[in-house]
Amino acid sequence: MTNGTSIQNIAVIGAGLMGHGIALDFAISGYNVYLHSRTEDSLNRGADMLQRSIQRLIGIGVLKEGQSGDILKNIKMSLGLEESVEGVDLVVESVYENVELKRDIFQKLGRATPNETILASNTSGIMPSEFALDSERPDKVLVTHYANPPFLIPTVELVRTKYTSDETILTVSDFFEKLGKRPIIAQKEVPGFILNRLQLALFREALWLVENGVATPQDVDFGIKSSIGRRWAVAGVFEIFELAGLDLASEIGRLI
Repeated sequence: MTNGTSIQNIAVIGAGLMGHGIALDFAISGYNVYLHSRTEDSLNRGADMLQRSIQRLIGIGVLKEGQSGDILKNIKMSLGLEESVEGVDLVVESVYENVELKRDIFQKLGRATPNETILASNTSGIMPSEFALDSERPDKVLVTHYANPPFLIPTVELVRTKYTSDETILTVSDFFEKLGKRPIIAQKEVPGFILNRLQLALFREALWLVENGVATPQDVDFGIKSSIGRRWAVAGVFEIFELAGLDLASEIGRLI
């Protein structure tokens, strides 16, 4: 594989809240997707969530009523892991956050998929190096971390390990750009990656303000939604402080 056009067939492991949404995102773009879960009940729940998510997209005008059937035809539900990943170009694992479970899955994926298949995880916090070696192809393992709902949020975090090849990163990045996504790349793995570290840093400060009687939770939330949150929708933190002046930001920082 040398570019995103090499990815045509995809498997998503885990049919829960994130897994069904990731599969739906691929299917909307016309890709063939196997959606795997371990039990009939969880697979049925995934099918129900697919229907509800499609209706949600129709309701907000992203999809048209007549598109539902064609999109669902692109998704094949499967209880068999080996059947789901046979011959695919990309696997996205999206099961619950347990290191041993992910290690077991990536070991099985390494045996069941072609050597050139890229193996990704949607983990939001577990270091990919914890399971990359279990695949026996760590150069083709990375994190593709979506925000919820996957079919609406454009950003996908790509997190590499020290083993992940540049070719793998470029292939997956090109592929997501074809989908209309905006990949951001964590060049090294750190706890929480990029987005959760930023989100939790703000949450820690919000908790401090409330615990110390500076503001109520309601005023903190309203302040974010009605002020800086609106700015962040159009300009990032570096862009904002560069516009205000980094010297000013430095002076304010010394006072806090």
